[in-house]
Amino acid sequence: MAAGGKDRDARAARERARAYQARQEFHEGQVRRRTRDNLIAGIVGGVLILAVVGGQVAFYTVGPGKPAPSPSTSPSPSVSTAVPTSPGPASSPTP
Repeated sequence: MAAGGKDRDARAARERARAYQARQEFHEGQVRRRTRDNLIAGIVGGVLILAVVGGQVAFYTVGPGKPAPSPSTSPSPSVSTAVPTSPGPASSPTP
């Protein structure tokens, strides 16, 4: 009868060890999954940001957001008038 108690204890110890090992494997799988999911989310987020920036650049350079071309004037020869550079006294002094 004494051997029956040892078998029961050994069986319970084996069951605890098996459950512990299963929990460890499950936890490791969860850690790997979180790491993979975070990496995928980062890559997708980066691609999304690049797409948004590219869309904005395309919209404002070639799309309907493109500024309308302003009519350019051809440079014409202009006659410069002489403007006095230093202020001088008034032509008639005031009393």
